[in-house]
Amino acid sequence: MSSDLNDEPPPLSGHDPYAALRIPGYRRYLSGNFLALLGMQMQSIAVGWEVYTRTNSTAQLGLVAFLQFLPVLILGIPAGQLADRLPRKIILSFGVGFLVLGSLGLGWISWTQAPIGWMYLFLLINGSAKAIMQPAKGAMLPLLVPKDRFVSAVTWNSSTFELATVLGPSLAGSLLAMWNLPALIFLLEALSSVVFLLLLPGVKTRPQVISRRAATWNELLDGVRFVWSQKIILGTISLDLFAVLLGGAITLLPVYAMSILHVGASGYGYMRTMPAIGAICTSIAVAHLPPFRRAGRTLLWSVAGFGVATIVFGFSRNYPLSLFMLFLTGVFDNVSVQVRQTLVQLLTPDEMRGRVAAVNGIFIGASNELGGAESGLVASLFERQDDITYGPTVSVVSGGIGTLLVVLIIAKWFPGVRSYGRLDGTPHAPEVKPETPVP
Repeated sequence: MSSDLNDEPPPLSGHDPYAALRIPGYRRYLSGNFLALLGMQMQSIAVGWEVYTRTNSTAQLGLVAFLQFLPVLILGIPAGQLADRLPRKIILSFGVGFLVLGSLGLGWISWTQAPIGWMYLFLLINGSAKAIMQPAKGAMLPLLVPKDRFVSAVTWNSSTFELATVLGPSLAGSLLAMWNLPALIFLLEALSSVVFLLLLPGVKTRPQVISRRAATWNELLDGVRFVWSQKIILGTISLDLFAVLLGGAITLLPVYAMSILHVGASGYGYMRTMPAIGAICTSIAVAHLPPFRRAGRTLLWSVAGFGVATIVFGFSRNYPLSLFMLFLTGVFDNVSVQVRQTLVQLLTPDEMRGRVAAVNGIFIGASNELGGAESGLVASLFERQDDITYGPTVSVVSGGIGTLLVVLIIAKWFPGVRSYGRLDGTPHAPEVKPETPVP
């Protein structure tokens, strides 16, 4: 069956950093996704700020992170199966639509100052929408570009994500500093998601290989078994899971901004922005360089650097130094993200990408959201009435140390990760019989 894509681009004759951007459908998708991500980043700032100002509790910040991970844990695997059985663009549209409803609900709660419990309900709705759409979104990228432009697409996807995380927090912090109206930010997030929703029908994709097997528990767990069988994938996503779960300091940034560094809402926005600035600088540099020649070692060293920068940030009481350490966490994390995303997609057959993306999404969700819950819990356990800095510092520094230990463990238990070479082709993947394509 012929492709939906018009004017199929010719094969690449050499390294072209803009290869993916030369495809109109990919540019359309990238633009809409950027706006949606920008709104999500702004909303994340507004949620953390409102919850902490209304409750003054690090444990409540951890609860916010946990409530956004819980739907991923429950719905992630079934959503992955769904992404392999239905057109992924339709699933993505459905998820974005529910994000709009969740953001409008958060805006209503903020504007009316309704009980904080209602905010948690709409955070669950948002988390459920993300859980449903993430496997489809993660598995759709190879359908937008030819295989020889896939590494370029991953790089530019990462770049736009980081650009959104640069602009989103700074915009949200500035708006909060000027008007202190989180409800306005929630409304802007809803509008940005609406734009993405309107752009999606015009995004052309290649035929998707649809799983025609009976929907059974056995098929549901195929993604888990595949990841387990591919030790390189298992090692890389495990590294990301435990490193970020232990080493993430993002959840506690409101505490550092308000109570430790004393820089207020605008300073908080800049702190949230710095990791993304580091990441986008790295992303642009990587796009213009040849693929990593020793991707495995680069991955391990970058995660170790992430841990060291986290430790220094945890101890820092100097605002410029803290900003620089956050910048470095973004630099190191972006390298990890690009290697992991490329490996997962290249090693996975199309008819399994939804289920594998679901497993990957659970790992990512656990590292980000559950890691945020862990940070808040540890900080609350070590709270001191006479020293407000003690609990957050213990949480962040111990997490950075844990990240370094994880790097050593992964390097030892997964030698294939340590020895992995060039990141510019498809390593030997299991042969999986193609199933029926859908136009």
